[in-house]
Amino acid sequence: MSNYRIQGATGEWEIVVGLEVHAQVTSHAKLFSSASTAFGAEPNSQVSLIDAAMPGMLPVPNRECIRQAVRTGMAIEAQINKWSRFDRKNYFYADLPQGYQISQLYHPIVGKGALTIEADEKAGIPVDKVIGVERIHVEQDAGKLMHDQHPTMSYVDLNRTGVALMEIVSDPDMTSPAEAGAYIRKLRAILRYVGSCDGNMEEGSMRADVNVSVRKVGDPNLGTRTETKNVNSVRFVMQAIEHEAQRQVDVLEDGGKIVQETRLFDPGTGTTRSMRSKEDAHDYRYFPDPDLLPLELDDAFLEECRASLPELPDAKRARYTGELGLTDYNARELTAEVETFARFETLLAATAQAIGKSEAKVATQVANWSLSVAPGVMKALGDEADPAHATAQAQAAILTMQDAGEISGGQAKEIYEIVLKTGRAPDEIADTEGLKQQSDTGAIEAVIDDVLAANPDKVEEYRGGKDKLFGFFVGQTMKAMQGKGNPAVVNQILKAKLG
Repeated sequence: MSNYRIQGATGEWEIVVGLEVHAQVTSHAKLFSSASTAFGAEPNSQVSLIDAAMPGMLPVPNRECIRQAVRTGMAIEAQINKWSRFDRKNYFYADLPQGYQISQLYHPIVGKGALTIEADEKAGIPVDKVIGVERIHVEQDAGKLMHDQHPTMSYVDLNRTGVALMEIVSDPDMTSPAEAGAYIRKLRAILRYVGSCDGNMEEGSMRADVNVSVRKVGDPNLGTRTETKNVNSVRFVMQAIEHEAQRQVDVLEDGGKIVQETRLFDPGTGTTRSMRSKEDAHDYRYFPDPDLLPLELDDAFLEECRASLPELPDAKRARYTGELGLTDYNARELTAEVETFARFETLLAATAQAIGKSEAKVATQVANWSLSVAPGVMKALGDEADPAHATAQAQAAILTMQDAGEISGGQAKEIYEIVLKTGRAPDEIADTEGLKQQSDTGAIEAVIDDVLAANPDKVEEYRGGKDKLFGFFVGQTMKAMQGKGNPAVVNQILKAKLG
């Protein structure tokens, strides 16, 4: 259980959170028309006669949208309903020309599922926790009203009208802003792994309606909830929950009553405000859409959907720790984003091949490089770095030289900086810029002899039992060799000479 509590004058309160995530389905065409779904087009340039609700136009389901919803359900191990149905939800939106939305109320395509959020002590999530998913249904998106284009009128852009959405409804299983944030991040990762949604919250292709209620600690009954609509970032979801929960506690502590209502979140102030009352549920007059037959999914279609699923985050993380021997932290960081694990796996394969070792033997070296060294160099260079030069082959060449003891960690960073600036080959840089370690035992032995001869008192102290002086001799040797001595060889020769 979460330890998140709100302290009130009458005692401690806990919060209950459920999320309804609207995820735009990855598809080139809309749910019931062939109009494009590309983001950023000129207003009303991607509107078919079906989207504009011209008389006599009939919707035709987009097979790819249905496929993506099924694959998403399978990824969270949810029940897939082989028989589902579209309903008409009747209400007036100025940006929905039909006067109704085609959705699924009574018979959704995906039933109960779940996903696990990982423990994070620092965030207040002490143990792994399973968050239930009640359902996923497919529906049309509405368009967009623009109120700032004219002093007295609102304009409408219907480009989004009819775009396929998956509404992913969680159970009210979250009890802190941190848990809600972890749930959104995990769900987004799964959607992006599967390829069913790009997860771009800034462009509106993934957004959340946040349901929050509060109750006294230990009270089995749920309080009256409010719904904060269309929150479009993980940080804003967490802020909305924190503010709304505190607001509800303040109202109840003052003897007031929570009204079931729809609210909006203001990112500028981090607060919510009332949009419309929802004390009585609206009668949307749902009924089966007469223009659409029920969806009936056969076994061959379901098998194709299941076979197309990639390795998902939990399985990938388990493989990284189990087969590759990575730490839990590295495995978690590498699997958090699609781009991160893709770069890592490409570099891992290239490095293993270049060095001539198994992937498990070089995984830790590649992981540390991928998570720390390479991003650090790229960030430090800023605009001087050309990402096009950051090829797996170039990085693998650097790691191969480091593995062979030809270059040190510091030299690897220096070489990578030059690669990012110029695109030159790493081995050529190492040779021409003097960025190779000295491994010649004769040369290193001569330097060590000089160091020991110059410090007879410290040699005597070391041999008398002052073992910590070994680091002094290593430092003096590396200083004399301008940092180019191979540390392993230096250590080996020093130990032999010091006895």
